Amino acid sequence: MNDDNRYGDITEFIDGVLTTIGKETLTGDELALFNDEVVADFRDYVNPGFLEYRKSVADDGNYAAVEWRSSSPNTLMDSRGNTYIDCLGGFGIYNVGHRNPAVLKAVRQQMDKQPLHSQELLDPLRALLAKVLAQLTPGGLQYSFFTNSGTESVEAALKLAKGYQASRGKTTVISTTGAFHGKSLGSLSATAKSVFRKPFMPLVPGFRHVAYGDIDAMRKIVADCATVGDDVAAIILEPVQGEGGVIVPPADYLPAIRQLCDDEGIVMILDEVQTGFGRTGRMFACEHYGVTPDILCLAKSMGGGVVPAGAVVATEELFSTLFENPFLHTSTFGGNPLACAAALATIKELIDNDLPGAAADKGKVMLDHMISLKDEFPDLILDARGQGLLMAFEFQENDIGYAFSKGMFDRGVLVAGTLINAKTVRIEPPLTITLDQCRQVMDTARAVLQEVRNSL
Repeated sequence: MNDDNRYGDITEFIDGVLTTIGKETLTGDELALFNDEVVADFRDYVNPGFLEYRKSVADDGNYAAVEWRSSSPNTLMDSRGNTYIDCLGGFGIYNVGHRNPAVLKAVRQQMDKQPLHSQELLDPLRALLAKVLAQLTPGGLQYSFFTNSGTESVEAALKLAKGYQASRGKTTVISTTGAFHGKSLGSLSATAKSVFRKPFMPLVPGFRHVAYGDIDAMRKIVADCATVGDDVAAIILEPVQGEGGVIVPPADYLPAIRQLCDDEGIVMILDEVQTGFGRTGRMFACEHYGVTPDILCLAKSMGGGVVPAGAVVATEELFSTLFENPFLHTSTFGGNPLACAAALATIKELIDNDLPGAAADKGKVMLDHMISLKDEFPDLILDARGQGLLMAFEFQENDIGYAFSKGMFDRGVLVAGTLINAKTVRIEPPLTITLDQCRQVMDTARAVLQEVRNSL
């Protein structure tokens, strides 16, 4: 028996939470209590730093906006009833929109049948999804290992590459400046920003970084590594750098990297955690360049914005590292039935509605507007760039980017900066965003930019 009735207090609290989230709307008093509780619990039990961050990008009072529900495929509603056009997309989660009905239906059907698998019998949806990914991905990519997140996909890819190259004595991994591949230890070793890396050094040894988009620099570092005996096992790249500031490489860069890898026996890993599943206007960004990697990393939007899901898809030659002992790398929840059901439904939605094509068309409309705004506000905007519906403004100063984000939020459009490039604000809506919403976002951006200019 628990003398202090701690368990009773916990269950009473949980009952209240479940009652609250079961309601469509809250009364004024309920809303005030709910918001106060959430803010206090973030401060005391999650991380007070999140509250300080929100204060920096939202006006007084709004920093504590509490997410309540998805009000449409492309909008969010906070607990006060304010609606926002989602131009952040959960950093690339919502390619098929919020609460996509087909994805929800597939997940509910599987949940009613068997939410998780036994870990011992053959789970059918994992096999079926792996077959679909082999058909969907370019080139000779065939075998899939399933994960729950992007950093897990990168970790698995690095282990596959290292395992494959172990007998050849190749251990060095080359990444690029501006890269973001995750924050678990191996992935962080490939990520480029010092503020994320320094507190955890020394990281995994054998990683080198070279300027992104510079094929001559890449060739030189490969040659230098060979000269000193640090032979290169793998090169890991994003086809478009997302967190690095939406950096689109020269058109000949990825093909030249592919050729270099072929010539030198290097494994080519492409991190499409953010660019995959239609985001850039093709199903996978590497298809813009006619390039197939040896290993492809996927996550974020793969679960349709409903269930976390990720995968590493590799050629038979690379994946054979795990054939003799499939337990060299495992994941308890990777490839679980709910995630696989969500991914299968997501892929069907992408194909049936040609959402990659929609991303290309709507992205062009928005980017044309963004470039016009750059020309109109050259004192504020350094650059406007992107591919498909992965776009960004790069501002002249960090403070201008913060002011822009605040102004957009106050007018009902959710945008955010990137983790690597502090001056850059991304625009990354669901691929289901309407043309009217695209124009509304751009009209709002112009009004905010004018206000920012007037305040300087």
